[in-house]
Amino acid sequence: MTDAYRLVPDVPSVDDYLRLRVVAGLSPKTREGASIGLPNSWFGVTVFFEGQAIGMGRVIGDGGTAFQIVDIAVEPAHQGKGLGKRIMTALMDKLAAEAPEGAYVSLIADGEAKHLYAKYGFEPVMPASIGMARRVTKA
Repeated sequence: MTDAYRLVPDVPSVDDYLRLRVVAGLSPKTREGASIGLPNSWFGVTVFFEGQAIGMGRVIGDGGTAFQIVDIAVEPAHQGKGLGKRIMTALMDKLAAEAPEGAYVSLIADGEAKHLYAKYGFEPVMPASIGMARRVTKA
């Protein structure tokens, strides 16, 4: 990461979070959900370029037994510059320093991101386990 990029150990603002998810190709989230969820992050980082948030990543979880890496996103114009690696390194360093021995750390790898995550020791859980998901819908 060049000197032009600054990684700050903090979650992004709600506006930056909502924008970064969309421009990086992740599913959109609601302002209500982001306003509730972001303050409950276990740890997060935001990458800035010329004062604007252009990347982010978070760890969520119970702080003891289970953690999940989420919201790894970098604006397309800044991809391919090692920023995803820098975000992951910061998250993994925090987990190594503060998560208890034996804590379970999971993530969902979209597309080619699986190659980045494999560099940090993540591997597929199939066939022993299968990831499952569901979205909350209001009637």
